[in-house]
Amino acid sequence: MSAATVTPESIRINIAQGLPTEHLSVVGDGAHFEAVVVSAAFVGKSRVQRHQLVYQALGDRMREEIHALSMKTFTSEEWVRQS
Repeated sequence: MSAATVTPESIRINIAQGLPTEHLSVVGDGAHFEAVVVSAAFVGKSRVQRHQLVYQALGDRMREEIHALSMKTFTSEEWVRQS
């Protein structure tokens, strides 16, 4: 898959395959993407550790195809509080 074919849906699928999520949304224009990820895996993790989990789920795509991804990461409890 080339960078030209990176879509919000393809990123969402990759994250969902590599990380259990309660809520997951990805928006973007093909160059810049923003993800909101809610996962029990984030409990007790720092913001950096949470981002690393998402990067791991994306694997090589993060290095080779996705050049701008901003993330908001929440535990289920944080998500309920901020909604």
